Amino acid sequence: MSPLIWALLLTSLLASTLITMSSNHWLLAWLGLELNTLSILPMIMKSHHPRATEAATKYFLIQVTAATMILLASTLNSWQTGHWSISHTTPAPTLLITLAIMLKLGAAPTYMWYPHVLQGVTMNTALVISTWQKLAPLTLLYMTHNHLNHTTLLMLGLASAAIGGWGGLNQTQTRTILAFSSIAHMGWLITAMTMSPSLTTLTMLTYMMTTTATFMPLATTTKTITDIGTMWPLSPTTLLTTMIMLMSLGGLPPLTGFMPKWLILKELTMAGLPLMATLLLMASLLSLYFYIRLAYLTLLTSPPTTTNTEYKWRLKTSQLKHTPTMITASTLLLPMTTILYATT
Repeated sequence: MSPLIWALLLTSLLASTLITMSSNHWLLAWLGLELNTLSILPMIMKSHHPRATEAATKYFLIQVTAATMILLASTLNSWQTGHWSISHTTPAPTLLITLAIMLKLGAAPTYMWYPHVLQGVTMNTALVISTWQKLAPLTLLYMTHNHLNHTTLLMLGLASAAIGGWGGLNQTQTRTILAFSSIAHMGWLITAMTMSPSLTTLTMLTYMMTTTATFMPLATTTKTITDIGTMWPLSPTTLLTTMIMLMSLGGLPPLTGFMPKWLILKELTMAGLPLMATLLLMASLLSLYFYIRLAYLTLLTSPPTTTNTEYKWRLKTSQLKHTPTMITASTLLLPMTTILYATT
């Protein structure tokens, strides 16, 4: 694919998300979502592999279905209220819009397409789908925040966290495991939406940062769990920091990934929902289990083998320049919790 076409696709991907984020009209928001879908499809199909074609087809059908549901809900809302403003939405269309956004985000109960799509694309495209593509649907949740049914959102958040943990237990493919990890994180994000929009912003920023820092080192030759052990000849430091990043994704206390979970649990407890906080915490243990299993298999049971060839990391590094910065930020920001929570 030529650089000009890549630039056009990236520009339209950026513009479509900004259109949805800055719109106050349902038709304009729907237009941004459709443009967003059309921009990512060529990136998914770029590898010309049958799995990539399958992933593009599934992604297209799911996103179009969700956009159609949003268009239907906005039409019903305009019939009832007489205008197309996003900030004035009646309860019935809001519930339909919530389900459509859950479908776009890959959250429970409409999550089955998400692992299949991520398994059929490259790691860099999977990173875009897992981070940037979440922004536009979440913006619609922000805009309709005052009209959302909080009980429904809490149940959806708990279901996503539990399914994200259970689904990843018996997986061996790296991208599928990261897909279920993303589903679990969407559960925490949806739960934060019921508490506070500013807390949701902090949770989303932390999720995007830790996910990016995890995906970038794994974009070499790591298709399965056992393949991650082959990163040692490429870079021993990268393998070690990747395992630390997986712990941060799981939410272990010394690392940055613990910060949003800590704040969400605090808000749930202060809101008088200790049972919900306990169930969410127990669901996160499942996710932490398969993160620890990844670290165990790669660092403890797959020791580096002595070879007669020179190690590749002595000759050339293949990581991007901003990867160390992302890893550092995704590991050491927990002491800045108070400042970050106050400024978001």
